[in-house]
Amino acid sequence: MAEQAAHASAKRTRAVFGADVVEYPSVNIDSPRIATRIHQEYSRVQELPPALAAKMATAASTAAEKRRKIKNANAEEQASDPKMRKMIEASTEKVEKSREAQSMALTLRAGKGAAPNAHGPTPTRDTPSSALVRKDTVRQARPEWHAPWKVMRVISGHMGWVRSLAVEPDNQWFASGSADRTIKIWDLGSGTLKLTLTGHISAVRGLAVSPRHPYLFSCGEDKMVKCWDLETNKVIRHYHGHLSGVYSLSLHPTLDVLVTGGRDGARVWDMRTRTNIHVLSGHKGAVSDVKCQEADPQIITGSMDSTIRLWDLAANKTMAVLTHHKKAVRSLTLHPTEFTFGSASAQSIKQFKCPEGAFMQNFTGHNAIINTLSVNEDNVLFSGGDDGSVSFWDWKTGHRFQATDSIAQPGSLEAEAGVMCSTFERTGLRLITGESDKSIKIWKADENATEETHPLEWKPTLGRRKF
Repeated sequence: MAEQAAHASAKRTRAVFGADVVEYPSVNIDSPRIATRIHQEYSRVQELPPALAAKMATAASTAAEKRRKIKNANAEEQASDPKMRKMIEASTEKVEKSREAQSMALTLRAGKGAAPNAHGPTPTRDTPSSALVRKDTVRQARPEWHAPWKVMRVISGHMGWVRSLAVEPDNQWFASGSADRTIKIWDLGSGTLKLTLTGHISAVRGLAVSPRHPYLFSCGEDKMVKCWDLETNKVIRHYHGHLSGVYSLSLHPTLDVLVTGGRDGARVWDMRTRTNIHVLSGHKGAVSDVKCQEADPQIITGSMDSTIRLWDLAANKTMAVLTHHKKAVRSLTLHPTEFTFGSASAQSIKQFKCPEGAFMQNFTGHNAIINTLSVNEDNVLFSGGDDGSVSFWDWKTGHRFQATDSIAQPGSLEAEAGVMCSTFERTGLRLITGESDKSIKIWKADENATEETHPLEWKPTLGRRKF
């Protein structure tokens, strides 16, 4: 009964809607309902209206006529000279061939033919290819061999931490400033005390000997910047202006200009008239170290706000701000012959290129708070840590060829083994360090060491260098 009722209903539906049902042979449609909907909705637009069809035909004939006219005009405007006509035809053929040869491939192979490994890896292994392959890191240069350094003399005499050192230009003596508020002059060859200068009322943090005048400059945590006449051993000038402790001091090599840095920023002074020429404002923390050089940037400052600034001295403006360090920059050093400089912070030593301050490389491995850096002409970089650890590096490649600890003097606490300041004397053959066990140590390279007795322990690394 159910089948008969369904059959009767289907017949009745067919009879009612049969006129609307249309067969579409090109479309595989089983349901008459879909075919009916297509007929009802799209039957009126299956063919263009007569007016629109006539307009389309006219437009097509007009376009064909235009193309024919352009072709005839080009044929008429051909060069009269047959040689010129041949040259034009040859150039058009080349252009058409180059267009045909253009490919949408992502890479172009150096040679024509099959892909490098089309027939297996072995036969075409050495086939050159310019495929997009990640290139290997730059091959590392082999470091230069340097003899290990050792302590040759320990000088005692200060009653506090030795915070600053300076060697005079003739290389006869050096000065040391200490937390005992004194400046002592020592004979470089014998290590004997020649003179003690008193006048500061707090730790002496910076020293500099002028190469063009008989002057010694000093600065300290007592806000004072003093100029000492080395002929009379007396203070002849005070530079008043700093509102807090002064941590660093540097002389310009060619101008009569003195630059100091401290808790309230950096200042530029006229050496003769004692006037404050510039206030180098920009750092958000204390200026821990200042360096001067002849060429731009003439002033480089490192700060506890973990930035390094390169200054335009004439315009009193910042040329560049280097933000590579993550922690406070405690020390700077200028290479004596190259146009480069190094900077140190906790567990980080970096090398930069002047004048723009481009980053060059990292010196990794000295895991301490690094208080001081020094470099000599033989490309030996020294770094001294707050825990007494010292490292010697190859300046060119960043290879650490020696790592040792400075031994605190008998009677000192273990915590007093710390290197606070350092400098190479003028020849670069002796290193002077000031330490928190109140001693001054003089280091020299081991004269008996050779490449056979102390081989270079170096292996190239494949890892990418981190900034």
